[in-house]
Amino acid sequence: MSLSIVKSVLPSGVVEIAPRGEIDVDTAYEVREAIAEVLAKGRPARIELNMRLVTFIDSVGISAMVAGFQTAEVSGVKLAVTEPSRFVHRQLWVTGLLGLFGAPEPYYAGTAAPEVLPGA
Repeated sequence: MSLSIVKSVLPSGVVEIAPRGEIDVDTAYEVREAIAEVLAKGRPARIELNMRLVTFIDSVGISAMVAGFQTAEVSGVKLAVTEPSRFVHRQLWVTGLLGLFGAPEPYYAGTAAPEVLPGA
């Protein structure tokens, strides 16, 4: 599967980058380039990586996200992950990077997020 990336400016002025597909050794550079392109055009207050439609991400993809985070931070721009797919959420959690990207809750397609019971 290939990767496509849609960039848009939300009404709040936040720039959303929404990859769709697999972020791996063959496509990770596209994520880095999308972040760099946004930063080259200006300095939004925030960039959101909407990861809802990402079906797979490997260590090279995670590395590209971290590099994008660092590039944005040096530019004074906050980069956060929104709506990560369950797979992406799990990978960020396992690598200890979930907090770096704003600790987003996983996206559950077509359903409300499951309730977390007290003490669970």
